[in-house]
Amino acid sequence: MRNTYPKHEKLKSKTTIDLLFSEGKSVSKYPLRLVFVPTTLENEERLKMGVSVSKKYFKKAVDRNYFKRVLRETYRLNKSLLLDNMQEPYAFMFFYQSKERLSYQEINKKTIQLFEKFIEATNSDSK
Repeated sequence: MRNTYPKHEKLKSKTTIDLLFSEGKSVSKYPLRLVFVPTTLENEERLKMGVSVSKKYFKKAVDRNYFKRVLRETYRLNKSLLLDNMQEPYAFMFFYQSKERLSYQEINKKTIQLFEKFIEATNSDSK
């Protein structure tokens, strides 16, 4: 499987984003948080992913953009964990929620733990 983050996987729909915040469930692995909601996607897509870094923690856009880039990259490299364990399509929002500046390696490790936590949460819901 190719590790890509193509345009059709990017979460852009305002209605889907509103649905995420109103009805979405969430799993956390400090300082990351993943909000998710089962959804219907066109063209047999299996997931949509958005990333966000709060202005509250990083005032400068340069810093926010750096962490968004890191989040997108860790998602891209580890999305096979999600795809191999999902029974239905999901929309995700991926947050970095801390003033702490973790290294790429630490964020990558936390991302893997977060995705495993998501898999456990969805498997326990479906039982």
